[in-house]
Amino acid sequence: MGNLNSWLIEIPIAHRGLHDKQAPENSMSAFKNALDAGYAIELDVRLLSDGTVVVFHDDSLARMTGNDGYIKFLTKSDLERLTLADSQEKIPTFEEVLKLVDGKTPLLIEVKNEGKVGELENKVIKMLSNYKGKFAIQAFNPFVLNYFYKHAPNMLRGQLASFFKGERLPFFQKFALKRLMLCKKVSHPDFISYDHNSLPNRFVRKFKKLPLIAWTVRSQEEYMKVVKHCDNIIFENFEPKI
Repeated sequence: MGNLNSWLIEIPIAHRGLHDKQAPENSMSAFKNALDAGYAIELDVRLLSDGTVVVFHDDSLARMTGNDGYIKFLTKSDLERLTLADSQEKIPTFEEVLKLVDGKTPLLIEVKNEGKVGELENKVIKMLSNYKGKFAIQAFNPFVLNYFYKHAPNMLRGQLASFFKGERLPFFQKFALKRLMLCKKVSHPDFISYDHNSLPNRFVRKFKKLPLIAWTVRSQEEYMKVVKHCDNIIFENFEPKI
């Protein structure tokens, strides 16, 4: 089970693994790099059409595989024909990543679900129910977190948020999510993950008793600017000097 302990605020979290040109984001090699360097790992989970839970960020296949189409329409057998970026790495299943990490470092698992809540969340709960390592769940969708709150209340939950500039969201959604308005009645978070570009702000100050994680920090300069406003960072493209 995940529980609120020191790793969430003490171990820097590698965004989609410790990735580079040889080890693409959310790949097994990127996760191995993070393990070797002693960082916690942030990753994204999505659902395939056959119910397989995979580790992949985008809904579209284009950016990471160069293929047309959407991840949700694939089946597990389709993963064999796709490679990540300019590598031989495949899209990993969540099961494969859990076996690789095997409790050796904490996991911060972002549940990517903009649709109906239930199937993906239930599968993730079942897969983590016997996992021996430390982990936490986070999501932008408050109703995803509400599902975990109701069905796996002991699993650590984090509310993701930003100012959503340039995002295609209805105004009322941006208004509520930016201000963390659904936290107390819907998502019930144990921590807040907020875009570092928008820190500090008055919305997170309302939750000052909760740990605050800043994402995604991409340079030592950005880290030095935000570190006094947060408890930990999710980082990429550099290794932070703490």
